[in-house]
Amino acid sequence: MSNKEILCLLEKDAKLTPEQIAAMTGSNATEVGQLIKQAEDDHIIVKYKTLINWDKVSNNRVLALVEVKITPQRDVGFDAIAERIYKFAEARTVYLMSGTYDLAVLVEGHTMQEIAEFVTRKLAPIEGVTGTTSHFVLRCYKEDGEILGTKEEAKRQAVFL
Repeated sequence: MSNKEILCLLEKDAKLTPEQIAAMTGSNATEVGQLIKQAEDDHIIVKYKTLINWDKVSNNRVLALVEVKITPQRDVGFDAIAERIYKFAEARTVYLMSGTYDLAVLVEGHTMQEIAEFVTRKLAPIEGVTGTTSHFVLRCYKEDGEILGTKEEAKRQAVFL
């Protein structure tokens, strides 16, 4: 049994118990529990998460991927600006990227206008931010490795001209 094996199993199903993992890996449940506890203490396991298909629950959630161009700061590079951005409640995920834009920020709001307000009033005015481009998510087909919905739900009605 390796730590990586345990982490991979927990990443696929956070509800697995140490006993279940031990049975799957041929390990000792007490040792598995200790390894999990150590991974939590070391902040290797950051959070246990439930993936919800919100499209089936409500329509009052809007996501946007906002690309952010920034000027790196002396001695801290991109980190200081990234930290300012990830502290906003609207920012669900923040990645440092290669390419034309430096950061990719997944933003969540209740309306497109709410996200636009966030970008124009909070994000764009940050010193060092030199540009943004927003892309609104129209539909999520797959998240965290899981396909959302069925093929039947994904089909579109044919349009004949």
